[in-house]
Amino acid sequence: MSIEHVFFATCAPGVEPLLHAEAKALRLKRIERQVGGVRFEGGWTDAWRANLWLRTAVRILMRLERFRATESDDLFQGASRVDWDRYLRPEGTLWVDAQTRESALDHSRFIEQRVKDAIVDQLRERHGGRPSVVREEPDLRVHVHVWRDRVTLSLDTSGESLHKRGWRRTQGRAPLAETLAAAVVLASGWDRRSPILDPFCGSGTLLVEAALIADNVAPGLTRERFGFESWPGHDAAGFARSRAEAAKATKPASKLALRGTDIDPQRVEEAQENLDATGLTDRVRLEVADAREFAPRPGWNACILTNPPYGERLGRAENLAGIYRDFGRALRKRCAGYRLGLLSGNPELARELALPDAVRTPFLNGSIECELLTAELPSA
Repeated sequence: MSIEHVFFATCAPGVEPLLHAEAKALRLKRIERQVGGVRFEGGWTDAWRANLWLRTAVRILMRLERFRATESDDLFQGASRVDWDRYLRPEGTLWVDAQTRESALDHSRFIEQRVKDAIVDQLRERHGGRPSVVREEPDLRVHVHVWRDRVTLSLDTSGESLHKRGWRRTQGRAPLAETLAAAVVLASGWDRRSPILDPFCGSGTLLVEAALIADNVAPGLTRERFGFESWPGHDAAGFARSRAEAAKATKPASKLALRGTDIDPQRVEEAQENLDATGLTDRVRLEVADAREFAPRPGWNACILTNPPYGERLGRAENLAGIYRDFGRALRKRCAGYRLGLLSGNPELARELALPDAVRTPFLNGSIECELLTAELPSA
C-alpha cells in the first residue's frame, strides 16, 4: 500500500485548472498541471480517492513504463518488461488503446497490436493460456501514448470513463457529459448555497451535478465498478474502507433550491427519471416552460446554470438566434443580481445574448469547441 506510483488524471481540454484545484483540495501529492490533465503521485489509497472524488477527471491512468521506441521490436520489448501477472489473469480480458504524434511509429492500430502481442505472449509462455481481447468492460485497459518516439505505457485504473457516474437513466437527445457539467458548475462561481436555475435543463445533468457538489457527494459512489477492481491482488477491503469514508463525508444541503425548465415535455420527463435515480426527486422542481419567457423571482439572486442548444446536435443555428436574443433580453431585464454560467458551442449565437461583460472560458465538449460565459448580471 505504501508503494508510490505516478498517476495522470485526464480531462477535457480547458478543464485542467479546475481539475488541478480539485486535486489540491483532495490533498493528492506532488501535483502538476499538464496539458490534458493533472499528474500526481501516491499509493493505491490515492488512486481510489481520485477515482471516487475527482468530478472533472475522465480517467485515472497509472504509469508503468517509459521508454524510447522507433521500431516494432523496441515497442514489443518495452512492453514485455512489465510483469503482467500483477494486473491480468491468463483467462482474463484485455483492451489496448494508443495515441501517437510526431513519432516514427505513427499508426495507432499497429502500436495497439504490438503491445497486445507482448502481453499475450508473456502470459501464454508462463501459463499456457492467453487473455481474450474485448472492447466492452475488459478486466484490464492498457493505454499507450507515443510522442516524439517516447512511449508511456499506462494502466487505466478507472475502467469506463468517469463521466459514467451510474445515476443516468435516460440520455436525452444531446446530453452534456457529467464531467463537463461538473466543470461548468465549478467554474461558474456558484457559492453552493444560492438557488440553481436551468431554463434549458434537457436531461437534468447540470442540476444533478450541482446537487452532488452542494451535498459533497463523491461522484464515484454511484458507479458499480472501477477498472482496478478486476486486477489480481486488488485490496477489496481497503477500497471498501475508502468508499465508506467517502459516503460518510456526504452532507446534504437540505435548503438548496433547484429548478429546471425546458420547452420540450419529453426532456422534462427524461430529467425527472434521472433525478428520481439520484434520490433528488423531492428537492428539484421541474416544469415545461419557454426560456424566452424566463422570469424568475425578483431579488432571488440565484445562479443560472445552463447549456442551451447551439445548432451542432440540436436544432439549426439559424433558427436559434431569436431564442438567444429573447433569452438574453430576459436575463438583462429580469435577472438583476443573478449569476450566470452558460455553456455555448456557437460564438455567433452567444453574441445574440448581448452580454458584453461576460467572461469567456474555452472548453471542448467532445469534438465541439465551446466557451463558458460567466457573468454577474447587472441591474437593467
